[in-house]
Amino acid sequence: VPTGARGGRVEVPRSVTAVLGQDVVLPCRYRAQEQEQVVQVTWLKRVPGAVPAEVAVLNPQHGEHVQESFAGRVLRHGHGALEDGAILLRN
Repeated sequence: VPTGARGGRVEVPRSVTAVLGQDVVLPCRYRAQEQEQVVQVTWLKRVPGAVPAEVAVLNPQHGEHVQESFAGRVLRHGHGALEDGAILLRN
């Protein structure tokens, strides 16, 4: 982003309620400014006192990569441009 220019903003809910054993969507939307394009979305799992662990990387050129420990449980929920970077956590 050029000096003095303002970038877009990430919009996520303050909290998401999940029910044990059911699927839940973790929303994440980027409100881009003119000339901006989202080229990659990276999801991390943060646990107090531990280093954040990568969960998934969404990239339109290189595809979607989900860490092995989350394979089959994490899917991209958004469609089209990565401004919608939501994921679905299964079960």
